[in-house]
Amino acid sequence: MNESLNKKDTEKPSTATVESAPSHFIRNIIIEDLKQNKNGGRVHTRFPPEPNGYLHIGHAKSICLNFGLAAEFNGLCNLRFDDTNPSKEDVEYVDSIKEDIRWLGFDWDHREYYASDYFERLYQFAIQLIKGGKAYVCDLSADEMRDYRGTLTEPGKNSPYRERPIEENLDLLQRMKAGEFPDGARTLRAKIDMASPNLNMRDPVMYRILHATHHSTGDKWCIYPTYDFAHGQSDSIEGITHSICTLEFEDHRPLYDWFLDQLNIHHPQQIEFARLNLTHTVLSKRRLLQLVRQKHVTGWDDPRMPTLAGFRRRGYTPEAIRNFCERIGVAKRNSMVDIAMLEHCLREDLNKRAPRVMAVLRPLKIVIENYPEGQVEELEAVNNPEDPTMGTRRVPFSRELYIEQEDFREEPPKGFFRLSPGREVRLRYAYIIKCEKVIKNPDTGIVTELRCTYDPDTKSGSSQSKRKVKATIHWVSATHAIGAEVRLYDHLFTKEDLDDIPEGSDWLANINPKSLERLTGCRVEPLLAKAKGGERYQFERLGYFCVDTVDSSPSSLVFNRTVTLRDTWAKVERAGRRK
Repeated sequence: MNESLNKKDTEKPSTATVESAPSHFIRNIIIEDLKQNKNGGRVHTRFPPEPNGYLHIGHAKSICLNFGLAAEFNGLCNLRFDDTNPSKEDVEYVDSIKEDIRWLGFDWDHREYYASDYFERLYQFAIQLIKGGKAYVCDLSADEMRDYRGTLTEPGKNSPYRERPIEENLDLLQRMKAGEFPDGARTLRAKIDMASPNLNMRDPVMYRILHATHHSTGDKWCIYPTYDFAHGQSDSIEGITHSICTLEFEDHRPLYDWFLDQLNIHHPQQIEFARLNLTHTVLSKRRLLQLVRQKHVTGWDDPRMPTLAGFRRRGYTPEAIRNFCERIGVAKRNSMVDIAMLEHCLREDLNKRAPRVMAVLRPLKIVIENYPEGQVEELEAVNNPEDPTMGTRRVPFSRELYIEQEDFREEPPKGFFRLSPGREVRLRYAYIIKCEKVIKNPDTGIVTELRCTYDPDTKSGSSQSKRKVKATIHWVSATHAIGAEVRLYDHLFTKEDLDDIPEGSDWLANINPKSLERLTGCRVEPLLAKAKGGERYQFERLGYFCVDTVDSSPSSLVFNRTVTLRDTWAKVERAGRRK
């Protein structure tokens, strides 16, 4: 363990909290380790993101797992940035990662580390391996190295530089560090086995030359360690006990173990689990970066992006995401999770916490001809029937109202019970009205206004209101409602499984052209004039919406649709329980 780390790192328990999770194979491994007093009874995990992009929903699974296990077993979880490739990294990404983890509800206390903190230690480890005859400087180019590597069915060939004398290797490495050679001229490689059936063990690169300014170390270094060399040693330096990785690193585990064994230092246990695959979603950081750079989206926080910043801006709650990560579990095999399950977790959470309001997205004006002109009533409306403590609010009602265009049909089809000529409906929290006359634009024939009458004895909640009608619709007062823009978001991709698209294919052809619809001229309740960025509401009968944190302002309200009310996953769950 790194003696320079604060002693509290091995004493102070994590402050992160998560819901009690069901057992899984990693949890069982830790329980058994504790029974055997392995690592002195310590549990110390880490979350090691690369600061070359924003975190996405797949990272959330790893965050919840690493911080959650540490919290459950009174252990610790570090945040360590794997900043070994300065050509792709940026402080913006570092800041966004920290914001996302805190938003999810976790805290690493003072345990914020960087692989760059250990560059000198890693360099000394490299020297140790050279002196032990376990590493050498190689002059092969990247293409030549690929040819020498062999295939899955054919062994590789030894580099002609593999048997360089130790002193020559030490001298060349020092000169690489001093900046004497151009990028790609030389590498430092581990000397393992070019005939190994595991390609990762065929003399992998440990250091490459890269003359690039690092966001933390500046121009101090021009050689940088590879992930495979830096990762295990960084885990060891920090005293990590359980190094939890996604399944693609399973073939890298022998190399992880080899470095630690050759260096004879603290040896964490690497454990792999299946990464998250989500329908209608790409989680490849390379592809997400392409979406941003080619402006298929407005940025990393575009509400259609699967980044945590995008989910946050769209109105997702951290509780819903944590609950989703708990429900999908931890497995050893990759599988595809339906995005409907994530949306179901969100609806469950928002149903309990989001206040109800009325909004009309595509307004159609109605005039109640027998309602007194200039009269305004303040009607009582329930803020959230799931939570009586949220109380009620007053909604203004007047002679002129707006309803949704789709709540009227001049020639209603069978099964349509909303407003049509001569038919009655109830206005939510208000009265029963009847459509008496339809007014159209004489040039286009489009319906522009409805003339209606109301029954004053049918006021909602009144003891005198006994008549029943088949439909209730929402509305807003035309005089009092305020204008807003509403953005209706859908899946960014039409294709369900984007992982099966071959490399080189036009995966961007699957972008959903209807992933965003902007509606202007919407009308919302007047109380929303004070709505702040990030606040979430249920627009009755329409879905859950969030005040946009970027484009919305008191003078120009913008709402993002977070999720619709329709819950297909809930139907699947109920059907499964009936079976």
